[in-house]
Formats: sequence, C-alpha cells, structure tokens
Amino acid sequence: MRILFWGTPDFAVPPLRALLGEGHDVIGVVTQPDKPRGRSRSQLDPSPVKKVALQEGVPVLQPEKPRGEAFMAAVRELAPDLSVVVAYGRILPSAVIDLPPHGTLNIHASLLPKLRGAAPIQAAILEGFTETGITIMQMVPALDAGPMLHVLRTPIDAIETYGELHDRLAEMGAMAIVQALALLEADAAQAIRQDDAQSTYAPKIERAMARIDFTQSAMHVSRVTRAFDPRPGAFAVLKDIEIKCFGARLEGDGTDAALDEPTCASPPGTVRLADANGLLVRCGVGAVRFLEVQPSGKARLSPVSWARGRGVQAGDQFETA
Repeated sequence: MRILFWGTPDFAVPPLRALLGEGHDVIGVVTQPDKPRGRSRSQLDPSPVKKVALQEGVPVLQPEKPRGEAFMAAVRELAPDLSVVVAYGRILPSAVIDLPPHGTLNIHASLLPKLRGAAPIQAAILEGFTETGITIMQMVPALDAGPMLHVLRTPIDAIETYGELHDRLAEMGAMAIVQALALLEADAAQAIRQDDAQSTYAPKIERAMARIDFTQSAMHVSRVTRAFDPRPGAFAVLKDIEIKCFGARLEGDGTDAALDEPTCASPPGTVRLADANGLLVRCGVGAVRFLEVQPSGKARLSPVSWARGRGVQAGDQFETA
C-alpha cells in the first residue's frame, strides 16, 4: 500500500523508520512547519520527522493547517492508499481522514478508551496507572474514538519517568503499526469498537500542573515529579527561588509510619536534610527524597551541592500551594 505518514516530534520517528525499514511504500510525510529559534528567531528548525524524511528522500508537506484546496490537491496527487498518523499536532478534518481508500490509522500512546487526548503518557503516571500501552485505531472525527485494530501492553515501573516511558512507547508504536499493517494486508484485522462509557481524557499539559504541592501525599508528589521529568520539570519554590526537582523516591513505603519523629512532626514542605542520599522533604503524608535539583536557569545538580551553595538547611520551608 502507498502510505502517507503524518507526524512531527521525536515520538513519531521510530514508527516512520520502522515503516521504511520494513519496505513499506511511504510516498510522503506531512509534518508541522519549521519552527524559528534563536534570539533573532531568524533560524528555522525542521521537525525530527522532517529530518528523517529528507534523509530517506521522502517528499515532505508542511501546511500551516491540514486543509484548503491547495493542500488537498497535493495529497490527492500523492494518491495514498492509507494514512498513518502519530503525534502530528493538528486535528485532521474528515475530508483528510477519509481521503485514502483504506482510511487513516492513528498510533495512540494509551490503552483506549482510557486517556484519550494530548498527553496520555504523562496522565498515566499522574493517575498512578501500573499498565499502559499502544493502541492502533481507525481515525474518526471524534477525538481518539475510532475502532481499535491492534493493542500492545506494557507495565509502568514504580520509578519510571515520562521521558523513559515516552521512549519505550515510541518503540512500541513502531512495532504495533508494523504488526497492524501485516494484519490488514492478511485481511486478519478485527476492528473493535471502543466503549465510550469507559473513556477518560488526558488534557494538554499546562505549566501549573507541574507545580509540586507538598500538602499532598508523598506518592502524589512522586507521580508529579516523574510525570514531568525531563520536560517541563516539576517545580517548587524555596526562598523565593523556583527549583525543579527530579528523581523522587518515597521514604520507606511513603507513609508516616516510615518517618522518624522529627520528620513526622514537621509541616508539609519542610526540608529535613540534604545529603548523599538526596533532598528529604516532608509531604502531607510521608516524605520524598529528590535525587537531583535544578535552580532556574542552571543545570541539574546534586542536592548536597545545591544546599551548600544556597545555604539551604534543615527546617527551611518550600512554599505550599
């Protein structure tokens, strides 16, 4: 089949490489326009997907919006049999979804119908899921609501970060789309309708979501920290300075029973110590240790180095929400 590939960020690169590597006829790539960078904004950065497409000699389309007669004419000229979409970054109109004779497939990073929407990987960690995966679905106008053709599952490790899970799921997405296409070509794919009553939504990430609230439990603080590592970085404020925190580890089992008496008696947000084992901070329930911190505009560093340089000591208090 002649495949038109739609994608933009790093997450879409492994599926594109897999399709090319398996010998599929990728006749074009649609990706977001180049982004300006630098202080003058005069230099343009191509998307990761565009870089791969150019390396492989695949034609590239970069519409501001995936609609309009000129763009639709360019797509018709490519004459795709099937479109494959992964993290393209724009909502596709029905005319685009329905144009290929075999429709449009989407690679979605959750076990649908759970976590439809823009940020399913972060949401899976934030909500404490122990399992996630990749769903290959037929696209329909409704958001992530189409029939499911193929699903791969994977556990989420208790200390796994967004970045680590993102990279694993990108590779799983590559595997899943190759398997789904094999099923389609063998006429063995079974489209399973989603149960809309079981659907949940993973909204676009807003910066406020990454602020650490130490009045919450240590388990919650750990999830927030992991869900935004490495980007945008979970943050808190100490002595009027914003600090990003990484590598959260529960103290013991994350409950008050694991704490010594002075820590247990401290209010949420209290720094208990900063040593070679990390920065220990009291939470609403339990306490967490951060293995790394990052002051605003600086590189990541150990809590010991940071505390020594900033004069941070036991008893200092992070702002609470």
